[in-house]
Amino acid sequence: MQIQHSYAVAVEWQGNRGTGTSDYRAYGREVLVTAEGKPDIEGSADRAFHGNRERWNPEDMLLAALSQCHLLSYLHVAATHGIVVTAYTDAASGIMEQTGDGGGHFVSATLRPVVTISAGDPELAQRLHREASAKCFIAASVNFPVLHEPTIRLVDPIGD
Repeated sequence: MQIQHSYAVAVEWQGNRGTGTSDYRAYGREVLVTAEGKPDIEGSADRAFHGNRERWNPEDMLLAALSQCHLLSYLHVAATHGIVVTAYTDAASGIMEQTGDGGGHFVSATLRPVVTISAGDPELAQRLHREASAKCFIAASVNFPVLHEPTIRLVDPIGD
């Protein structure tokens, strides 16, 4: 049985400096991303494409979506396999290549989760990243490899 879920966001361009897109450098790349009941996201293009470095760009958001989706999938599979996760961080990176026609695409992303567990088999905790990756909706939706370089740390459940 397939279950569908719907999502809706609004994106508003805020970069009209008075002359619209009369020239490639005449307009700003600022956008506002909104969704009902959620905080706004101030977006822009990457600085390499004349964007505002203080705002999120689509490439950042894609990488963040991959990382967050893997984290949530991992927590799910860890709980179902008796692995008690007490902390999780990730230092994700991605590589995008520009093409000669001005376009481009991601060629890879690498997630580097550091997972701290207080109970369960550390080797199983390591292997569960494969299962989490298979369950991640975002990773299943992209056409480039999403690699994983996980680290598992075991701590005393009392907090030592």
